Amino acid sequence: MNLNQLALARCEQLVNRATQLNIAVLRDETGARIIDCGVHVPGGFEAGIGLAEVCMAGLGRVDLTPGNSELWPGPAVAVRTDQPVAACMASQYAGWQIAGEKFFAMGSGPMRAVRGREALFDHIGRKESADAVVGVLEAGKLPHEDVCHLVAEECGVAAEHLTLMVAPTASLAGSIQVVARSIETALHKLHEVGFDIQRVRSGFGVAPLPPVAGNDLDGIGRTNDAVLYGGEVTLWVTGDDDSLREFGPQIPSSASPDHGQPFAEIFARYDRDFYKIDPLLFSPARVILNNLDTGTSMRFGELDPQVIHESFNS
Repeated sequence: MNLNQLALARCEQLVNRATQLNIAVLRDETGARIIDCGVHVPGGFEAGIGLAEVCMAGLGRVDLTPGNSELWPGPAVAVRTDQPVAACMASQYAGWQIAGEKFFAMGSGPMRAVRGREALFDHIGRKESADAVVGVLEAGKLPHEDVCHLVAEECGVAAEHLTLMVAPTASLAGSIQVVARSIETALHKLHEVGFDIQRVRSGFGVAPLPPVAGNDLDGIGRTNDAVLYGGEVTLWVTGDDDSLREFGPQIPSSASPDHGQPFAEIFARYDRDFYKIDPLLFSPARVILNNLDTGTSMRFGELDPQVIHESFNS
């Protein structure tokens, strides 16, 4: 599987329906293709679903479903994949900090597998080469030429073979693509605590879709809280039960000492620096492990409607 080829195929479906999806397709001076999903255009549900699926290299499916009314009224974002390591770790994980002149974004998508500089790829073995690459930027503005040049250079492709999809957190499409990371956060947490994530065969996750925030900072708070306090992920795994009992309690966000407050408050306490926050906080509220070999099912963590309401109503 070439992740970038798969993602570009899904991307072309969006480009062909750009007007219907309220997105805009642009070419900057470098020749790079930029797909605006919410910066200067409305975007919407379908743009957000497509954005999230491109972010997973077309190896996952994202839907809007009726939510848990006891947790939060309104829809939830459901995501599923039978290729969790490739879709979530090699592609969806936002492991690339991209900075330019007056520009910063967290970069995700399969372009990361071509760049291949993150230590994560040494563990999962999913580096690849590609003639054309696609990435997703969580940003409140479109990237300038210097950013496109940088990304293309680090991926070893000509700028005209670079596609970047962009949406602010404080947009409908941007909110959907962030909340669609429930499985990704569970896998990354498992990797961080030393579990062999190659044992994970399939995943399903659901988390409430928050109201679109008035600015990106508030949006970061709400979308993170959706997963940290309202996300429920089910993973189908192989192997022994004893290791699941050992690692299971470490997976939910409640395993972190930073758990218990809305993310906006935690973020402010750490001077708005993600890297000062306990990395073990970033995981779903509840995780269910179904062992394909033994038939055992185990549940860890609990949803927290109180923090969800406090966050979404702020």
